[in-house]
Amino acid sequence: MSTEKQLSYQITNTYSVLNEFTSQTKNVWVVCHGIGYLSRYFLKYFKQLDKDDNYIIAPQAQSKYYLNGKYKHVGASWLTRENTETEIENVLNYLDAVYEAENLKEAPNLIILGYSQGVSVAARWVARRRINCSRLIMLSGKVPQELTKEDFSFLKDTKFSFVYGKEDEYLKNGIVEIEEERLHNIFSENFGIIRFNGGHEVKPSIISEFV
Repeated sequence: MSTEKQLSYQITNTYSVLNEFTSQTKNVWVVCHGIGYLSRYFLKYFKQLDKDDNYIIAPQAQSKYYLNGKYKHVGASWLTRENTETEIENVLNYLDAVYEAENLKEAPNLIILGYSQGVSVAARWVARRRINCSRLIMLSGKVPQELTKEDFSFLKDTKFSFVYGKEDEYLKNGIVEIEEERLHNIFSENFGIIRFNGGHEVKPSIISEFV
């Protein structure tokens, strides 16, 4: 008979940054990539932002794998349905370490963005760790079902944005309508929806609208 056991150990992971944090920095971003990305490549969507005003931090999902089975390009995933609650805690502990390393408690204007799978990561981190931020941007992804209005009630002045492409293949068949209604209930104040012409993608022009 097989038995699955559990243990804890320390690991090392990377994260990527764009620009430098200086006395001129106005906005600090934490941007959680989608499945299949590496953090350093996800930063390309933020290069159009003013480099003096914006400092961008891209955490790196820990589970890396070869894309398309060709053993050439590498991507990463934040979570799967396997042992999910433990993996969530691992991810949140990692984000806590990034928060500490970058002294984000003192960030002048903290903007948190999640794209696709990164939405669930960003939303859980904000809710469970009570991260104060000026904006929470949910791009082409769904907020986890376990999160409720009460989980975000500590945020008084935060602006919440749900952004998606009208041709997004992952938000069809009524899924997006249900998600919109749910998010209106969770974020009853300071909540807005931005719909763009396109699919499951990141639009740098829309990101620029948030600063």
